[in-house]
Amino acid sequence: MKKLIAYFTIFELILWITSVLTIFIVFYMFQNNEHLYLIASLIGVTALIFLAKGNPIGQFLIIVFSIFYGFISFSYQYYGEMITYLGMTAPIALVALISWLKHPFSGQLKEVEINTLSRRSHLKIILSGLLVTLCFYFILNFLSTPNIILSSFSVFTSYVASLLTLKRSKFYALAYAINDLVLISLWLLASIHQITYISLVICFLAFFVNDLYGFVSWTKLHNKQKQFA
Repeated sequence: MKKLIAYFTIFELILWITSVLTIFIVFYMFQNNEHLYLIASLIGVTALIFLAKGNPIGQFLIIVFSIFYGFISFSYQYYGEMITYLGMTAPIALVALISWLKHPFSGQLKEVEINTLSRRSHLKIILSGLLVTLCFYFILNFLSTPNIILSSFSVFTSYVASLLTLKRSKFYALAYAINDLVLISLWLLASIHQITYISLVICFLAFFVNDLYGFVSWTKLHNKQKQFA
């Protein structure tokens, strides 16, 4: 436990503890009995703090979170979220986990070697994301998915973020931060009909802050790694 605590900076510990406490407080404030929401949220913020360190454990936790979140999304007929996380985010996270383990920085499994992508690579990811989103739009429309425009944009941002994570690019965190904003909007709309979904709004608000920190952390890690290259 001491080694685990020492692994994180004071700021990272404060960020994680604050995220966890906020999630707990809001969950019980609204007398939410859906403990699946609580478990998924706690797994998610824990995954993000490990991802911010470039630690493959974060990828494993993302796989677990995706499974929980897929079931939650199904409960509100957010089929885009369900299909995206179970059919795309989780599988890509598994491949990313393998990739990260194969590309440790200086042989340290606890820190992945950060990659620099070309503009061409970024363009390919964006264009493929648009194509995937277009296909998903028709699927979501067929399934009568609520808030289909936001759901479709969530597919796009999730896809881009997942691929950037797989490619070990620091911009994965910014893509996920944008995705968090979309998800905050989606679950705010859902909470109008069922107030318990406000727990997920707070969850993704915590994710947003953690993902912004993830970008800052990876920028610092990347600069440090380049000095030892």
